[in-house]
Amino acid sequence: MKLALVAVGQRLPVWAESACTDYLKRFPPDWRIELKAVKAEPRTLGKPVEALKAAEAERLDAACAKGSRRVVLDEHGARLSTHALAERLIAWRHDGRDVALLMGGPDGLDAGLKSSADESLRLSDLTLPHALARVVLLEALYRAWSLNAGHPYHRE
Repeated sequence: MKLALVAVGQRLPVWAESACTDYLKRFPPDWRIELKAVKAEPRTLGKPVEALKAAEAERLDAACAKGSRRVVLDEHGARLSTHALAERLIAWRHDGRDVALLMGGPDGLDAGLKSSADESLRLSDLTLPHALARVVLLEALYRAWSLNAGHPYHRE
């Protein structure tokens, strides 16, 4: 199984880029996560928000491997504990498909993309800046992986 974080927005602040790089290096070779950043639709052209999200959805969809399980990150998605996310990782691995975790732009994800996804997850009840959300997601994935691997990183 290949795991990809496909996110709208190509520029991250230095601190977030550094944190993402650090977490990506922590995973073992058989659990490499690929970060794919797609261009955000310019907000200066006066397009309606739905048109902006639709354009970004096309880019997100194009960046996903064919046949992959698409998991959207959405404020209305399922709440998971670390243990539940660890169980999801096991289930995804047994499913055999690649997994694409989709993170929208400043206005969120297109409704059609959300409704066509295999799953919807939420990171927090709080509103997070996108750069921080990427870091939080990678940390959560690393913690869930470490729990499954019996690594001492996760403590109760």
